This record gives sequence, C-alpha cells and structure tokens, in this order.
Amino acid sequence: MSYLLTLNRFFVKYRGRLALGLIFVLFANYFGLLPAQITRKAIDFISTGTHHNYSDSAKTLTLYALGIFGVVFLRGVLLFLMRQTIIVMSRHIEFDMKNEIYDQYQKLDMHFYASANTGDLMNRISEDVSRVRMYTGPAIMYLVNITVMIIVVFIAMMNISPGLTIVVLFPLPLLVILIYYVQKIINTKSEKVQEALSMLSTNVQESFAGIRIVKSFSKEKDFAALFHTQAKNYFNQTMQLARINALFIPAIMLLVGISSVTVIYYGGILVDEKQITYGNIAEFVIYLNMLMWPVGMLGWIITLIQRADASQRRINSFLHTESEIKYNNTGIVPENVKSIELKNVSFSFGKNSDHALENINLQLSTGKVIAIVGTTGSGKTTIANLVSRLYDPTQGEVLVNDIPLKNMNLEWWRRQIGFITQDVLLFSDSVANNIAFGTKEYDTESLTAAAKTAMVYDEIVHFKDGFSTMLGERGVNLSGGQKQRISIARAIMKQPQFLILDDCLSALDTGTEEQLLQNLLPYFQHRITLILGHRISSVKHADEIIVLHQGKILERGTHLSLLQQNGFYAKMVTEQLKKQAVKS
Repeated sequence: MSYLLTLNRFFVKYRGRLALGLIFVLFANYFGLLPAQITRKAIDFISTGTHHNYSDSAKTLTLYALGIFGVVFLRGVLLFLMRQTIIVMSRHIEFDMKNEIYDQYQKLDMHFYASANTGDLMNRISEDVSRVRMYTGPAIMYLVNITVMIIVVFIAMMNISPGLTIVVLFPLPLLVILIYYVQKIINTKSEKVQEALSMLSTNVQESFAGIRIVKSFSKEKDFAALFHTQAKNYFNQTMQLARINALFIPAIMLLVGISSVTVIYYGGILVDEKQITYGNIAEFVIYLNMLMWPVGMLGWIITLIQRADASQRRINSFLHTESEIKYNNTGIVPENVKSIELKNVSFSFGKNSDHALENINLQLSTGKVIAIVGTTGSGKTTIANLVSRLYDPTQGEVLVNDIPLKNMNLEWWRRQIGFITQDVLLFSDSVANNIAFGTKEYDTESLTAAAKTAMVYDEIVHFKDGFSTMLGERGVNLSGGQKQRISIARAIMKQPQFLILDDCLSALDTGTEEQLLQNLLPYFQHRITLILGHRISSVKHADEIIVLHQGKILERGTHLSLLQQNGFYAKMVTEQLKKQAVKS
C-alpha cells in the first residue's frame, strides 16, 4: 500500500467528513451488538420459565421485538449517515484527482505525448481514478467498519466465555495466512488486467478516430480480429482474477462455518456445565453471523486495495513526470511583439537522434512575410514548434524582442500566436464556437468578417443551421478544404500578433489558394507572419523565402532571386509546374 500513502493529503483535506464518518461507524457497531444481547435476554426469559402467564410473556417478548426493531432502525440510519460522509468524501477526492491529472496533461510537453498512447492516458483519468476512489470510499469505509466490528464483537464474546471465544475464533490465524499469500497474487493479476485494458482502449480509440481510413481500406475485419484478440486477452486476465476470488471467498466462508458448528457443539457442553445459558449460545451464533459478512468481505476489500495500489502507482508515475517546458507565468510580458529571432538553433528529438534542425538563423519582424519551403521531413513544422515553445532548442536560442523566449510569460506568449496547423482539429461543437475558439467574447460581425476573409462564409450560410451547425468529431462532416478555411478563420478571429500558416492550404485548389492569400495580405501587414509549405504557390509572395533541406538552410531570398540562382528551389518550381501541366 506504499503508493496509496500519497492519498493521505486528501484525507487531511477532508478530515471533517472522515472524522464524522468514523464516529458514525463506532455508533453503528455499538447498536449492532444490541440485537444479539436482546435476543439472549428473550431466550433466557423463556428458557428459565420466569414468566407467569401467556399474556405477560407476550407483552415481554413484544417489548424485546420492538427493542430489536428500534435498534436495527437506528443502526440503519447510522449506516446511511456513514455512507453519506465517507462515500461522498471519496467522490470529492475523485473530483480533485481528475482535475489534478487533467492539469498535469496540460502542463506536459510534446516529448511526453510523442511516446504516450491515447488509450493509456484516458485509462488513467477514468479507470485508474475510479479504482482509487473505490479505495478512498468503499474500501476504507468497510475496512474501518469491519475492524471496529471485529473488536467490539470479540470483547462481547470474551465477556460471555473466554474459552468458547478462543475455540470459536481458532480458524482466524489460518484466515490471516490465506489472505497474506492470496493478496500477492491478486496484486499481480490486477496489474495485468489494467495493462490489458489499456491496450484494448487504445485500439478502440484509434479505430474510432480513423474510421474513414479503416473503411476506405476495407480493414473492418482486421480491426475486428485485433479487437477480439485484445478483448480475449482482457477476458482471460479478468477470469484468472475472478477464479482467485471465487476460491478465496468460499474458503473464508468454510472457516466461518466450522466456527458456527463449534459454537453449537462446545456451547452445548458449557450449558450443561452451567457456565453459560441457552441465550448465550444464540448470542454467540448471532455474533458469528455478524462476523461472517465482514470476514467474507475481506477478500473483496483486499482486491479493491491491491487494484487501487496498482492504479495509484501508475497515476503517481505520471504525476511525477516533469515537463521539459517549464511554465514561467511570472515572466516578461512586452506590450508588442516586434521581432522573433532564431539564433544558431539546432534541435533533435532525443539524445541519440539525428538533428532535425542544424544551425538555423532566422529573423522575423512585423509587416514582413517569411516563408519556409522544403520537402516532407525537412524540419519546417519543427521551426514552428520551437517559436511556439512547444519544444526548446537543443542548442542556440529563440529571442522575442531580443529577449530569450524562456524568460517570457509562456501563457501570454501562446495567446499571441495564431497557429494554423496542417492537421486541422475541429471540435464537436458549432461552427461559430470553432471559429471563436481562441477568443473569450465575440460578436456576429467579427465572426462574419473572419469567415469572409477565410473564404468560407458562403458555404457556412448554406449549411442547414448556418453558424449554429454542429460539427462531428474532428469536423468529420466537412471537406478537407472547408476544415482548413475554418481553421484560418479561427486564427484570424483570435487577432494574434504572430501568425503561423503550416501547410494549411494544401487541400485547396490553386485558384482558391491564390484568392485566399490575396485576402490575407492586408492582414499580414500588421503582424509577424511565417508561412510553411511545399507548394510554391503558397510562398511566392513572401518577402523572403527560406529553403530548408534535411534540417539545414540551403538557400534564401525572394521568389525571383531564388529562380535566378537555379538551385534547389528552382528545381522544386520546375517539378511542380510539370505536375500541374500533366494534371491539366
């Protein structure tokens, strides 16, 4: 349970609810003893023959019955209050943990997400947290309740007959040994169940997210077969865990049953010797029945604790992951962004990886459009990620207004950036809310203006519900060109000081692309603009074009000057013109 000790901070936070719940536990168990004692008095009343007539006996027994009913009712109320305090506390802890994990998701850098899988991340915030909640709520509640019950019942038994108590509870050491060995097996099996569930969740998430690709390649049967294999693995792991529990609980009940037989046999001998009464035997049987439920629950509680410990280990390892990008929210906040400079910047994705960028020097300033062209994998998007500070350079530094980017307020800096990515992500929300994603407040006029500039307004108004049209997951009910133009409208709506267009016009035909760029030229005049792409038509109007190849700058200049150099850029232009000629 070493990993579960980290949850003590939550118990301290909600100590009021926890303390109140423990008080209810104590009183509930005290009232739990009374029915057995009242039953003993009733049986002794009948067996001793102290009653004078039927009417008096009926009245006395009625009072005993009403007493049992009243005590049971009060105990039921206390158990209800116990659950209302401890179980509700566990829900508060669950709420806090999910928020804590989600905050950690937001803080972690792109290096973490490059090696993580979505199913595992989802599993930690859902399945793992739920299992930990079962520890902070039901497991804690029942464990405390059982412990208190065993103590008070043991004291009550000892007051009746120490000898009978020792004989009856003799199987308990065997129970302790059984629990000790079985808990190790349960822990191991629980971890395997969690791993199998993570793999299953990842497969399902990927198949849903890529359903278009799956269907277009007729891979439904292959994915169904993979799901069946992983589901079978999860089924096998859970069945092995269930078999252990299936053997464990009956073994416990057998030991308790032996104790019940012992009470009747040895208790009868003690009655003959006048050491105890018939009522004491009935009281002992009731006490044993009170113990049967908690002892039978021990296996389930241990399973909950062990599975919660395995889940908390996974959560702790995640929460202790340090982001390489530190949020400096007390950093510098300049009034305006006038220049951005990459100074001798090199970058690699790992210690043993080759350089994705090598010795890059680049100057961006307000009113100038800088374009970076290159083939796939040349490092264009990596530059955008560095200036957005999604990554930090391996060598060199990024400067904003001649101030190191690391010294800037990171949250403020990212609010100044309009990053239009190649892989457009739209949310399952209205068109209006997707366009206004980067703004807190907006009006219809600004929304319309952004849509018109992005050349998507005419198509939106022809949708059934216009700007209120709900989009499917990732904008599945839009074409690629529509998604790209909505993402451009989203960036325009944000009114950033620094605009990055990362190959975001690839789904448009050249005519629409040319018109859209003409619409954006006035917008570029008051901002720092960086265009990344491989299509010459997207970059030829830039003030300076940087030719990137295998992470290095090969050429730089205007469109005309680069053509005159007759180098790598000129070859790219020639090849693209040939392809266009073939298509036409």
